[in-house]
Amino acid sequence: MIDIKLIRDNPEPFKTACKAKNFYVDIDRLLGLDNDLRKVKTRLQEITTEKNTVGKSIPKLAGDEKQKLINKLAEYKNEEAALAEQIKNLQPEFDELMLAVPQPADDDVPFGKDDTENIEIAKWGEIRKFDFEPKDHIHLGTALDIIDIERAVRLAGTRNYFLKGTGAVLHWAILRFAMDFMIKKGYVPFSVPMLMKNEAMAGTGYYPGAEEQTYRMERDELNLAGTAEVPLTAYYTGEILPQEKLPKKFVGLSTCYRREAGAAGKDTYGLYRIHQFDKVEQVVICENDPAESAKYHEEIRANSEGVMQAIGIPYRVVKVCTGDLGRGQAKKYDIEAWMPSRKSYGETHSASKFYDFQSRRLNLRYKDNKQKKNFFCHTLNNTVIASPRILIPVLELNQNADGSINIPEVLRPYMNGMEKIAK
Repeated sequence: MIDIKLIRDNPEPFKTACKAKNFYVDIDRLLGLDNDLRKVKTRLQEITTEKNTVGKSIPKLAGDEKQKLINKLAEYKNEEAALAEQIKNLQPEFDELMLAVPQPADDDVPFGKDDTENIEIAKWGEIRKFDFEPKDHIHLGTALDIIDIERAVRLAGTRNYFLKGTGAVLHWAILRFAMDFMIKKGYVPFSVPMLMKNEAMAGTGYYPGAEEQTYRMERDELNLAGTAEVPLTAYYTGEILPQEKLPKKFVGLSTCYRREAGAAGKDTYGLYRIHQFDKVEQVVICENDPAESAKYHEEIRANSEGVMQAIGIPYRVVKVCTGDLGRGQAKKYDIEAWMPSRKSYGETHSASKFYDFQSRRLNLRYKDNKQKKNFFCHTLNNTVIASPRILIPVLELNQNADGSINIPEVLRPYMNGMEKIAK
């Protein structure tokens, strides 16, 4: 959520953000509602003051003068009721618009309409050239009996899968390696709940906007979150943290759920776009300082690149353009792994910087020791690794002519020393 004072003082950046990010929000209507609400609330405060003055005078009076003041109190009561009704009518629309206002992008974010206009800023690793005809991950996995799509679809519908035997062990090895990598970096490990209340989804910026992508448990008023970002970022909701305890660095491993509504016919093959997956997520909560946010944004990006390099997956980093940014994101890097079967890079990580957009919604603050004031924290997050999507490059890039798969060296200790998956 944006500070309404910033919108009052200078609405133009927010009007620009709406256009650049492809969100329609009537900023002028928002400011009109804000002005009306402020007038009504100011008048309510005035009435409270006047009522107190009249109330103190009544015991000192008698006769007509006393009755006049009693009548005056009745008038105030009627006016208060009318003003309260105005607030009841105005406040919901104001709140709805406030939740919809997008965060302006940083000045160095490229302008663009969608992900086709993201800008490549870095590359790592050499793309393997095969001396045989390579197979895709589904053909490899099916032949090795480590992936079963057919039975999963029969039981659970499209975009579902089974990982079997060594395929499941490889999946867990990647996640465990990523967790250990981050713990060594000083991040606190979490096992998190993924059934979240609406307040947590709204607090992290997923509502409004992502309702159609979310599996919702209406009967219980709970939601299956699509990422551990939600519980990790919302962990300190409503709390005031000591400044000396910042930054908070968390890493969580969870199963994630996404409906993929509106994705019919898009990336339907294999393990790329699925309903359920496991992900290691990193979250940083830091002081309200743009320099601190910038520093940790580079840190969480470097953490994920370190994992990719350790596993040996070629990738590129893109700076995400305005049209591909979410409502709350001020800046985002995507890491895209090379996937031979797609003959291109595919997105595997998103490193996002939010400033205080999420913390305002969550009422997440810290007390500044020098100024003796409370400030909203800054929040950031990034994927460390997500599987089974990452199995696409792991299997395809490490395949042999006989259909076997070489296991990346850093994962072998997590697989009892196994070096190869073969029939």
